[in-house]
Amino acid sequence: MCGIVGLYLKDPALEPRLGELFAPMLAAMSDRGPDSAGFAIYGDEVGPGRIKLTLQHEDPAFDWSAVASALAARSGNTAGSEPDWFQNATAAVFKLATSEGEARAAFSELAPDARIMSVGRSIEILKGVGRPQAIIDRFNLPAMQGTHIIGHTRMATESAVSMAGSHPFSTGQDLCLVHNGSLSNHNWLRKRLEKQGIRFETENDSEVAAGYLTWRLRTGDSLEQALHKGLEDLDGFFTLTIGTRDGFAVIRDPVACKPAVLAETDQYVAMASEYRALVHLPGIEQASVWEPDPARVYLWERTQALGAAA
Repeated sequence: MCGIVGLYLKDPALEPRLGELFAPMLAAMSDRGPDSAGFAIYGDEVGPGRIKLTLQHEDPAFDWSAVASALAARSGNTAGSEPDWFQNATAAVFKLATSEGEARAAFSELAPDARIMSVGRSIEILKGVGRPQAIIDRFNLPAMQGTHIIGHTRMATESAVSMAGSHPFSTGQDLCLVHNGSLSNHNWLRKRLEKQGIRFETENDSEVAAGYLTWRLRTGDSLEQALHKGLEDLDGFFTLTIGTRDGFAVIRDPVACKPAVLAETDQYVAMASEYRALVHLPGIEQASVWEPDPARVYLWERTQALGAAA
């Protein structure tokens, strides 16, 4: 089952409303995924030489300020000179002038029970167990701003219901995906990717798809090339929506048994498992609306003047 949604803004004037526009999209997919939900939002980008990490902890009372103070002390900063960070419910976002490896090592020592949800310059991943509306409320999604966002509502079929097992999955900087379907060759592919240095934290087959794309991008593929190769190497049924620092993409397997609909206007591109998730969007009555073709890559990026299908 599961429901997936995405919203990519072409019009910067809508960026302050990204969360407001997206929250009803995620809530509309509650019947398709009642046990957990999550989203990856892009925006609030850090500059060159800095990195942004989103962490979550199962304990709502976890003391993130103590972690920030320990980070400051570890870096040799004076008291009161904590790193740039903020808390959002059970999550915290840290913006650091360090490398990913050094950041991971620090958090492994200072907050070993916390999970790193995402790493990059733009991405923030927030997710958890519960009805989608509960996740929307927990992280105050309607108040969030950004350039684009993808989300998922889950009905677990092959792994435990947990924060870690919910979507989106991220295995590389500013890259994540949400998935409706199942992969039949994920165990074999996981072993192959682990030999290439890809790290997995769950048994979820969707995380393997994310790891595959990370690996392909590391070999020098563009996202479009990686997705075309994914059509050859990912075996099973899938509709995927992928988020990157620059945009997002949608792809369905060659059989295309998992539903998807796309809508595009001069202001945005929206994707959902069902059209009812799009009905509130501004100008939807005049939008170009279509069902994405099987085995075709649809990709929109900020480097392009307008969205285009590959």
